[in-house]
Amino acid sequence: MLPCLVPPIAVRPRHDTDHADRIALSAATTDGVHMRTEDVRAWIVERREANVFHVEHIPFADLDQWGFEAVTGNLVHRSGRFFAIEGLHVIEHDGPHGDGPYREWQQPVIKQPEVGILGILCKEFDGVLHFLMQAKMEPGNPNLVQLSPTVQATRSNYTKAHGGTDVKLLEYFAPPDPERVIADVLQAEQGSWFFRKTNRNMIVETVDDVPVWDDFCWLTLGQIAELMHADETINMNARSVLSCLPFHDTAAGALFSDIQLLSWFTNERSRHDVRARRIPLTDVCGWKQGVETIEHEDGRYFKVRAVAVKGSNREKVSWTQPLLESVGTGVAAFLMREIDGVPHVLAHARADGGFLDTVELAPTVQCTPQNYAHLPAESRPPFLDAVLDAPKSRIRYEAIHSEEGGRFLNVRARYLVIDADDTIDPPPGYAWVTPGQLTALTRHGHYVNVEARTLLACVNAAAAQPQGGA
Repeated sequence: MLPCLVPPIAVRPRHDTDHADRIALSAATTDGVHMRTEDVRAWIVERREANVFHVEHIPFADLDQWGFEAVTGNLVHRSGRFFAIEGLHVIEHDGPHGDGPYREWQQPVIKQPEVGILGILCKEFDGVLHFLMQAKMEPGNPNLVQLSPTVQATRSNYTKAHGGTDVKLLEYFAPPDPERVIADVLQAEQGSWFFRKTNRNMIVETVDDVPVWDDFCWLTLGQIAELMHADETINMNARSVLSCLPFHDTAAGALFSDIQLLSWFTNERSRHDVRARRIPLTDVCGWKQGVETIEHEDGRYFKVRAVAVKGSNREKVSWTQPLLESVGTGVAAFLMREIDGVPHVLAHARADGGFLDTVELAPTVQCTPQNYAHLPAESRPPFLDAVLDAPKSRIRYEAIHSEEGGRFLNVRARYLVIDADDTIDPPPGYAWVTPGQLTALTRHGHYVNVEARTLLACVNAAAAQPQGGA
């Protein structure tokens, strides 16, 4: 009898530096094989006009398959799937002994326990990585159609709880080939509007001949970076996924070592005592429910609305659902400065009631200014006035981006990177960190919030340069 031959077991490098070189080459390439960058926005318009899209505000009573529960008043889907609008009660103490500033509030919140898949497929063409982007309609997008990941689906979507068609190319991501994964991490969505919602952010490479349907196109990272300078073109989910790419960190060092940064961040998580509990929607104080909206008594923050939707290129062509609508345009901005020749951004350890672990790193300023217009200057978010009053000469990056259009209606924010005054002394809760340090943290979930990930994607894509011998 022949002996049983066992294949040898071998170790492999823990980090694949080849990925970073190929990503940097893609970021430096602005001519793609499928479409010229200057033609992409016209193509998006053409895809919008080629399909039937319609979104209409409706009364809550006209929602199909949705309704308010008799006991809790929560707005839920009849199947128990998708998501629900519930109430949230938050108590936050600041300080190591819970004796610092105190805040308490109640609000409606989206509860969606499902983990969605946000996946971008990539492939080499002529030696350069291209990323397969989808011109996807979302009912809450101000312009309806934006570039999204290859796959953007909740578990209810891809298990067809809505009775729709299959999600195209899902087989590359559920589950992925482990030999082809470039990025795969759970990331949180907005902690101010979701309760502990996470999505699986994935980038997977293929060598297959992938069918390219009318609503899909291959773009280099350099092309995507250029499009990020255009308003409302790259959707929130795509920006989040792209921030997880393993870019090279070319900086010579940082103001704080990585262990010092992690220690500071751990301290921030430890000193914030955030106690958030779900409550019935009918018990939420300070909010009122009408025929078509649930809104704050003072008209601030956001509204809950109902919409009827038609989208002929969606897995389901017509449906109704609730959405959250902001009352004004937000601002998300990093102040940036060079320290010993190395770019740093001023990150804020932000506590939100919906975060899974108390605090995530956020932009220097992240708010809707309209919500603070009635307050004196000392009660407004730190650095808000510096951002709003920044001269054009100090603005390194600026674009209007909308938030996730599957849950939010016309929610947009002005995203900025602004040269800071070198004399800024960060207050507690703020620290100067390099983009490379933030990029390293995006490899792990619940460190960098979704607004900071958008800004990081813009900064990284513009700055990436190949390091090795491609």
